[in-house]
Amino acid sequence: MKLLLDTHAFLWFVEGTKDLSAAALKAILDEANLLFLSPASYWEIRRNGIRWLDLAPEHFRGIIDLPFLHRDPFDRLLVSQAIQERCALVTADPWIPRYGAKTIW
Repeated sequence: MKLLLDTHAFLWFVEGTKDLSAAALKAILDEANLLFLSPASYWEIRRNGIRWLDLAPEHFRGIIDLPFLHRDPFDRLLVSQAIQERCALVTADPWIPRYGAKTIW
């Protein structure tokens, strides 16, 4: 499965905090899953075998079709990327599932 990590999920994983849910940690550690991080999270990248999910025009077009449930433009971009790329979004953000994006938490 392809997983797009929300910035906080990525940071909590890298820092080894207990803030990650058991399901999120299990999904991240499963070597069968491909992990992605959006360029929206550039400033937080570390070396962990996480691939960049480059921004594409369809990701931005996808934002237009999203209902305005979330004010954070980076989170809306992550939702659009997850939907367009058929990724499960690893996030604790309670607003993300309201978009219909597959989430793990």
